[in-house]
Amino acid sequence: MLRYVTTNPGKVREAERYLPDGSVEGLDFDYAEVQADELGPIAARGAREAYRHADAPVLVDDAGLFVEGLDGFPGPYSSYVEDTLGIERVHEIAADLDDRRAAFRCTLGYCDGEGFAASPDPVDRGDRDAAAAAGPDAAGEAADGSDPLPVKLFEGYVPGRIVAPRGDGGFGYDPIFEHDGETFAEMDTDRKNAVSHRGRALEKFAEWYADR
Repeated sequence: MLRYVTTNPGKVREAERYLPDGSVEGLDFDYAEVQADELGPIAARGAREAYRHADAPVLVDDAGLFVEGLDGFPGPYSSYVEDTLGIERVHEIAADLDDRRAAFRCTLGYCDGEGFAASPDPVDRGDRDAAAAAGPDAAGEAADGSDPLPVKLFEGYVPGRIVAPRGDGGFGYDPIFEHDGETFAEMDTDRKNAVSHRGRALEKFAEWYADR
């Protein structure tokens, strides 16, 4: 059984769209988040911690809104910025920009305690140096000082732009993120899942996981 680390049942349902019936369940586990400018090190750290906690294959996701004209802000800090500034304030800041292009990005981290054969998808995405810089615990090292557990990462990306809030659905930044003429908050669940950054990452993961 694959454990998807989340307290959001909607994420589990989205994962079930791509994985065999009964093969995934949610896991409520609050892992520590390292401070990083990229999603990869955060997801990798979380996957290592969650695997050690569950002693079973785990999937962790980290996602964020990256605004081109703000050098990628809020990026990995999207949740904190949403809680402190609010999405309306993010829209107000972006409204003064000449370039309001943005992207939702998601990185999935998978860990099952085993190594991975070489493939076109990179292993660890170079996060080992970033994690090691935060200390042995952040690198996910075992108590005996052995190498960090291998983590496989899968990325999803959807382009769009920042607009005034529209729509009553979704959550988070969905009302201010427009893709192909609609905000995520204006899309129904099936439409949003079909184009979402998390869905695209899950699709890549499911294709790889089928042969795991």
